[in-house]
Amino acid sequence: MAKRSILSGADALLSEPYLLRELGQFSSVGLVTNPTGITKDARPVYEALRELCPLTALFSPEHGVRGDRQAGAEVEEYVDEATGLPVYSTYGPGRSRAEEVTASLGCLLFDIQDIGSRYYTYQYTMTDCMRTAAAHGVPVWVLDRPPMIACVPEGNLLDPAFSSGVGRFPIPARTGMTVGELALYLNDTAGIGCDLTVIPCQNVIRQMFFDEGDLPFVCPSPNLPSVDCALIYVGTCLFEGTNVSEGRGTTKPFELFGAPWLDSAALRRELTELGDAGVLPGCLFRETAFTPTFSKYAGELCRGIQIHVTDRRTYRPFDTGVYALSLIRCLHPDRYADRSFLSNLFGSDLIRREDFCLEEYLPSLSESLAGYREETARFRLYPET
Repeated sequence: MAKRSILSGADALLSEPYLLRELGQFSSVGLVTNPTGITKDARPVYEALRELCPLTALFSPEHGVRGDRQAGAEVEEYVDEATGLPVYSTYGPGRSRAEEVTASLGCLLFDIQDIGSRYYTYQYTMTDCMRTAAAHGVPVWVLDRPPMIACVPEGNLLDPAFSSGVGRFPIPARTGMTVGELALYLNDTAGIGCDLTVIPCQNVIRQMFFDEGDLPFVCPSPNLPSVDCALIYVGTCLFEGTNVSEGRGTTKPFELFGAPWLDSAALRRELTELGDAGVLPGCLFRETAFTPTFSKYAGELCRGIQIHVTDRRTYRPFDTGVYALSLIRCLHPDRYADRSFLSNLFGSDLIRREDFCLEEYLPSLSESLAGYREETARFRLYPET
């Protein structure tokens, strides 16, 4: 099947002389980016921009401009050897310095591939930068990128009482929007109010997955090596708030989950029954074993499950992750444990309560999702098909 020929927002910007003329009129330009910020011919966007506008600074999200830092690792201020540009961290202790530099810019660009999940920190890097820019009258241009996992809202909307760095706004676990659409939506509804311009992609449709287009795939972060992994992540990222490994330290993070004490055979039977009954469609569950090289249970043999996606269109990652977590808790009430971080990821503390009934909870989400779809409709940039 032929891939869709598309342009990212960055490619669209670089191909439009009038946009480049406007960008060149600013006194200084900053760029928030990481390894996903490349052109269609795989050239870093900052290299192209240096030749066309007064690019004076780079800003790093979690994992660094070059994507070489693991989750949560501090990213310090430094000078990029290849470009000679200063790099300021928007993630961690150095954030105040990044805010100070942002205030002095003529324009701030944001060019990072999002994956479409509420837990993913890049979208909050974006909104933090937008707030700082708004406070100092600095225009923001978001260079949109195509959907990673199709724009299909799924899961629960976050309860604002559980707002955190892994979920800040009342949006669903699977956001159903591109990063540019999110910028437009949150700028309006979250009271950010910055001078915002979104450069849309070209020839993108909402229902596409990233690898159905012809742009080069770059890992959005060190533990998301494929499109299927990004899709599965919407559900299995929840295991980060538990004592079950989410597969970090393996070659299949988030597709694998388990623990040394897990009865993987019993869990597979339960999950497969739900799949056969149509409750968890679009995937297969394989019993497996793995030994993480880092993170939870590093160096220990874990028994677990690998999720194999067989139909991306019908697969429901949020439901699958919540069912898997709940089944593990039922199978091992004496071994399973979670912490408050699970509530931050889930967007409420319901999942940690003993009386949580997912058979009632999951169907109850349809009304709030319908309201979200209606509220976000005017911010959509791309057709369904």
